[in-house]
Amino acid sequence: MHRVVFLGPPGVGKGTQAAEISRDLGVPHLSTGDLLRSAVAGKTALGLEAEGHMSAGRLVPDALVLQILHERLALPDARAGFILDGFPRNPAQARALDAITPVDVVVSFDLPSEVLVARMVDRRVCPACKTVYNVSTQPPRVPGHCDRDGTELVQRPDDRPEAVTTRLQVYAQQTAPLLELYETRGLLRPIDARGTPAEVRLRVRKSIG
Repeated sequence: MHRVVFLGPPGVGKGTQAAEISRDLGVPHLSTGDLLRSAVAGKTALGLEAEGHMSAGRLVPDALVLQILHERLALPDARAGFILDGFPRNPAQARALDAITPVDVVVSFDLPSEVLVARMVDRRVCPACKTVYNVSTQPPRVPGHCDRDGTELVQRPDDRPEAVTTRLQVYAQQTAPLLELYETRGLLRPIDARGTPAEVRLRVRKSIG
């Protein structure tokens, strides 16, 4: 069974790796953002409760996120495991997760902060199809426009330099104790997130076993 948590700062490539490796392992890739959006779209009781918080601009309470996650893990495709992307974010959430499911491996994606900042500042997104580009390393064929549909690319507000610096500081403050917790349990597998996606993917697969 592969019950895996992916941790790492914004822009490190967790989502890209989780999507690929979940297909390799035949387990679902679960991110809390996707779970919340799915619950809201499905108009489940928990989804409607979450929508109330989101519509009011409030963070969805941890207890509600965990209930939605618990429901998702009960579905048949999660019987062989899962890849949980970006959750938990702090020790309190980790202890709450313990009450729902055991975790086998925690993969921590490590990347120098200057590389992260450059990667995120150069990121551009197609607002129509959500394809992500990097103007330095993975630019579109026509500058400023999506290869798929020609839509003008945008930079997310939270990818601007000042926002990126703040996001990385918050991650470091909140998540450092979480990494220490999982290291104490012998579950932490730090991996170097530099290189091509294929190179990083090989490291992740080795760390998962």
